[in-house]
Amino acid sequence: MLKPLGDRVIIEVAQEEEKSVGGIVLASSAKEKPQTGTVIAVGEGRVLESGQKIPATVKEGDQVMFEKYAGTEVKYEGKEYLIVSGKDIIAIVE
Repeated sequence: MLKPLGDRVIIEVAQEEEKSVGGIVLASSAKEKPQTGTVIAVGEGRVLESGQKIPATVKEGDQVMFEKYAGTEVKYEGKEYLIVSGKDIIAIVE
């Protein structure tokens, strides 16, 4: 599995609905970019200039909401993931 470095987090992005409310099938270009997902792996945390380490605020399995255009999309072993910085995660969904 992938292991993120520093304050980065690997997220499995939730899949958006393929149809609109009225039942119309949407083209991939017309769909909203998803902003929620499940945390798959978490880095060790952010290191301050003083050398102090601040651990990540999320843990594996958390449902999170993140900035709309944040992160880097990667494909690993046939699955698509998003690697984001800890500051790009805006909420934990409970």
